[in-house]
Amino acid sequence: MRARLQLDFVAPAGRSRLAGSTVLILSLVLAGGLVFKYRETQQRLQQLAAAEALLSEAGPARAQEGKAQRARLDEQMKSAQATVRQLALPWPQLIDSLERAALKEVAVLDIQPDAQSRVVRVTASATQERAMLAYLRRLGNGFAEVHLLSHQVREDEPQRPIQFAVQARFRDSP
Repeated sequence: MRARLQLDFVAPAGRSRLAGSTVLILSLVLAGGLVFKYRETQQRLQQLAAAEALLSEAGPARAQEGKAQRARLDEQMKSAQATVRQLALPWPQLIDSLERAALKEVAVLDIQPDAQSRVVRVTASATQERAMLAYLRRLGNGFAEVHLLSHQVREDEPQRPIQFAVQARFRDSP
């Protein structure tokens, strides 16, 4: 005969519940800490989302401001480069060539150097056609290319001078 197995599903009243209570308390403390950490993380995420929204709203404005500033700087750079080109013109050569070409019968009215294309435009007035052509030949000694752009006889003046415009290209420096 075998010994009978006795199964008792109800714990005896005398056993200690201390171990179970300790595990329960530790679990509750741990769960409370996790809930606290979760809320803290959620708040931080909301703060970051709000900051990102502010930055994305300010982003297009900053980008437009940056483009405008870049455009102003580009314009200033172009202006500075034009000034440098103007200062780098061969002014002594230009003035010397114009002085050597001077004639008593020709009055220079305007000189417009263009540093970009390395040409000078001269507007002058001559007493007669012969003086105008002589002036053009003399300009050819100091400049690479000389072209008569326009001319007209001033009928409204008593001496009837010829007003003309010339374009001349600077000689390349050796």
